Amino acid sequence: MRNLSFCILAVMFISSCNSNIVQSEYQSLKDGVWDKDNVLEFSVKTNDTVQPHNIFINVRNDTKYPYSNLFIIAAMTTPEGEVTKDTLEYAMALPDGTWLGKGSGSVKENKLWYKEDIVFGSSGVYTIEVSHAMRKNGSVTGIIGLEGITDVGIEVTKNNP
Repeated sequence: MRNLSFCILAVMFISSCNSNIVQSEYQSLKDGVWDKDNVLEFSVKTNDTVQPHNIFINVRNDTKYPYSNLFIIAAMTTPEGEVTKDTLEYAMALPDGTWLGKGSGSVKENKLWYKEDIVFGSSGVYTIEVSHAMRKNGSVTGIIGLEGITDVGIEVTKNNP
């Protein structure tokens, strides 16, 4: 009985620490390869049109990832159909090759800023599409199969001042 009480208290404590998280979702990439035509889609349903939110793109990579940065194209579509598209660049490793992000072992998780202090203009479902825009230096065509990216996700949090 004592162990059960401890477990319940631990779950309550852990869940209260993340009370600002509105949504967190990941999609795994087959064999750790992100195809350039694989546009990942996430749906965010919100009724809160007052409080500011932060949106992150979360990326998990392993040691097969051959680059020190990552270019992403992210598009957000409002419930009314208005689209905002951004091309984003993120550092994935230090100049000496040390991986950025959290995690021990061969997989690192990076929490990358996408939108800061965004107030959703209307209630409804917002769609966020994410694709990679990596290409080799001097090349016009993109990298077909980007190795080393195992999972991509989004996280939406309430921004409490």
